[in-house]
Amino acid sequence: MKLKTLITIFCSLNVIISLAQDDVLTKEQIQGDIEFLRKTLNDKSSYVYLNGYDFNSDFDGYLKKIGDSTQLEDFGFFLSQTLGKIGDRHSSMATIRGYDLNESLFLPFIYAPLNDKVVVLNSDQDNELEILYPQFPFLKKIDGTDIQDFLEKTRPEDITAPKQTYFTLAVRDIRDIEKNYRLLNRPLPKEIKLTLSDGNWQKDTVVVVPVVDRSERLRPWDEKFGVEYLFVKDEDYNKPEIIEKLFDIEDGIAYIKLPEMADKEEAPLLFERFNSFMESIKDDSEALIIDVRSNGGGTRDLLYEFAKYMVHPDSIHVVNATRQRGPIPLPEDYKLSLNNRFLYPLDELTERERAAVKAFLNTFEPIYELDNAKYSEYYFGLLNGKKLTGQSFYYDKPVYILANEKTFSAASIFVSVFKELPNMTIVGTTTDGSSGNSDWFDLPNSKLFGKISTMVSFQKDGKILDGFGTEPDIKIERDIDQILWKSDTQLEKLKDIIKGNN
Repeated sequence: MKLKTLITIFCSLNVIISLAQDDVLTKEQIQGDIEFLRKTLNDKSSYVYLNGYDFNSDFDGYLKKIGDSTQLEDFGFFLSQTLGKIGDRHSSMATIRGYDLNESLFLPFIYAPLNDKVVVLNSDQDNELEILYPQFPFLKKIDGTDIQDFLEKTRPEDITAPKQTYFTLAVRDIRDIEKNYRLLNRPLPKEIKLTLSDGNWQKDTVVVVPVVDRSERLRPWDEKFGVEYLFVKDEDYNKPEIIEKLFDIEDGIAYIKLPEMADKEEAPLLFERFNSFMESIKDDSEALIIDVRSNGGGTRDLLYEFAKYMVHPDSIHVVNATRQRGPIPLPEDYKLSLNNRFLYPLDELTERERAAVKAFLNTFEPIYELDNAKYSEYYFGLLNGKKLTGQSFYYDKPVYILANEKTFSAASIFVSVFKELPNMTIVGTTTDGSSGNSDWFDLPNSKLFGKISTMVSFQKDGKILDGFGTEPDIKIERDIDQILWKSDTQLEKLKDIIKGNN
């Protein structure tokens, strides 16, 4: 399920739950919820303790700190920060729901990430983006605090995200100054001093700005191509006027935009158009670009549809190795959940597939050795050319997958799976990797709810997806023109590379 659909569901659930919630929780209620969550994490979470973080000390410390009661929002805030340290990206992105921070004050302007700097933007009367002060485009300090130090403390729920993902998310959140000052444990003044600098950090200017209310805040910065599909619903990917804009061929370079990893049953017309487009470019293209930038995920259906054309019929590739947390041996419903993700144990594979897996395991070095009493045997993701091809054909020309730091969940798996396969090149920036076969939990007293992963998913190089992502073979970062929506520089540079102009 894509992120914006989850957000809609969360908002609806928050309204319903808030009607049955108390704003103040007793210490006994909080202790009951913490013990419930402690048991849930210890019994089900696949990533708990792997990175060395022990949530128990934070749980115990919180119980000692609070008095006889505490506010619901304080408890939710604490849980969001604590779970973020575990390293489970699905848990972090979903965070703890069912409470409201009641944010009412914000910084003016728009904040955008440019490499390792923060650009301060404004929006004109026509909603066009512009640099606030062209001579001093970069934010250097907020009220005397270095911007890097400030950002390191203001997105705790994503503290284990890949570096560039964390930076982008934290920069977009600079606007939310009331929340940020709460995290910094500082009183929020009526005015904020922003130190702006030139590109070399040699010349500065100071701007004092008032905090503004909700009616005056500007939208967080996002990519133009991300905003275009922000409000497109799942069922809209069956509409010809939406689908046609996702496919293009120009100067021999075919292009497919995937804003989400759609489900085949929900969007059959998208899959039909994908297959007809592949047929149409069979002889008329010299290369193919698949664009999954800012794709928040979904299912693996498009991955395997795409693989029909990308995997040679005589080849078998082991592309993913996973272990499921749960009762050992795994119950049938656990096995079915893994099979629905195209993941299978060794004894369910063909002889040729088993040989490929054994060869893979000879060089596979996972970064974590997991407890056999808590985790299943390995379940493998394979791309078997003979099984995949069917009525399709092998596209033997260069294929480029364009990704960024907001490529998440099933979209990040898409990138990881095809990295290092013949003819495949990953371009852009490191993804926000995540794969966890996630499950929901509901706390009995506060009615807060959240999400945890139950599966550890390894990439071919032995790293997990969560917290590492997948690095590109060719790094292309956005430039100021892309930030200002004047061009799609990453895509244009990639096309130049394909054409041999770079």
